[in-house]
Amino acid sequence: MIFRQFVDDDLGCASYLVGDPEAGEAVVIDPAFAIEQYLDAARAEGVRIVRVLETHTHAAHVSGHGRFALEHGVPVSINPIAQPEYPFDPLEDGDVVRVGSVEIRAMHTPGHRPEHTAFVIDGKAVTTGDSLFVGEAARPDLAIEAREGAADLWRSMRRLAAELPDEAVVYPGHVAGSLCGTNMSEEHSTSMGRERRTNPVLTADRETFVQEASSIGTPRPPTTERVVALNRGPWLAGLPALEQLETVPGDATLLDVRPIEAFAAGHVPGAVSVALDGGSFATRAAFVIDSAEPVVVHAHSAAEAQEAARLLRAVGLFDQRGHVLEPEGATARTATVTVPELARLLEEDEDVQVLDVREESEREVSSLPGAVEVPYRELRIAPPEGLDPDRPVYAICGTGARSMLAASLLERSGLDVRPMVGGGMGDLLRARRELVRSA
Repeated sequence: MIFRQFVDDDLGCASYLVGDPEAGEAVVIDPAFAIEQYLDAARAEGVRIVRVLETHTHAAHVSGHGRFALEHGVPVSINPIAQPEYPFDPLEDGDVVRVGSVEIRAMHTPGHRPEHTAFVIDGKAVTTGDSLFVGEAARPDLAIEAREGAADLWRSMRRLAAELPDEAVVYPGHVAGSLCGTNMSEEHSTSMGRERRTNPVLTADRETFVQEASSIGTPRPPTTERVVALNRGPWLAGLPALEQLETVPGDATLLDVRPIEAFAAGHVPGAVSVALDGGSFATRAAFVIDSAEPVVVHAHSAAEAQEAARLLRAVGLFDQRGHVLEPEGATARTATVTVPELARLLEEDEDVQVLDVREESEREVSSLPGAVEVPYRELRIAPPEGLDPDRPVYAICGTGARSMLAASLLERSGLDVRPMVGGGMGDLLRARRELVRSA
């Protein structure tokens, strides 16, 4: 049997190629919009992709099922409860798809979405999509009321665990980097026995799990409604590579994807900094760029620009006008501050303005008394209240990428924002304790 896992580390999404080399056939489960990776793998394995299986209508990424159908004539199967607007083959609970000698059995597992389906492969492995993760379960609030979804998820996962042996390998649809769950693990697989012993959805009673699972602090994926509509709607064809431009069109937002050090050293005034190497690039961009907003990518290289384009398309940001490498007017600079420098400033002046742009769940672990607390994703709407525009603002996050993003947004409103780089809140608190001890 051929079994290949593909993980997009930026989005935390996983997809699968399953096939029989002797039969020369394979299926793809939950494909990304960039389908070239599966075609290349199938070619290397000597198999032909004959079907796409969808666990559900995805909210976190645009599916490649339309490209497979339009460009390669591959049929798509999904549970009919999804009510897709494209031609599909219905796949209901207990239905079996055979790929040569490989048997793939559909198991209806509602919870994350009503149509959700897991795929049991030869009784020895299961691709669980957005239901059972490593040490965690999917969030239940993206399609229906959270408590109802959580109750469905609890029942579905109990049934899944009851029908599979401890040694069955569990391959989730999401890992760390995804907003489709909380406390997401970086591990790419687990066993049913391990999850039966440790996963809250399988160890807690129904009421306890429903209460905890429906009390979600993680923000909803920013493009949920749009991506669901795209994935349920008519098939989407592939898009051409970004062309290099000499100038930035006046109606376009310049998205600067270079490392934060490069942005600080020189950028076009008004550009939005979302560093490609800062982690969760696509999600962060989707939080601050509107789906109908035309964008030009500012990158170090054409390859970097194309990777940014791929990730932006993965979350439904399709209006990309091109990319620039050395645009005119990239003379604006952003002053930064290091962890030791900000620690010293705070010791010398209690009135230093600090803006914490992390999420509430992060602030619950560590926080700085007196800081203005607003997640970066809310800053494009309006500058936060409580900041004196006549004094510098020092922005803090976990590593520096989000604080630079915040600075780029607030600079557009005329504020002097100086992001802390080289560390995060935990580093700052430790540095302040060191100063106190050494005093």
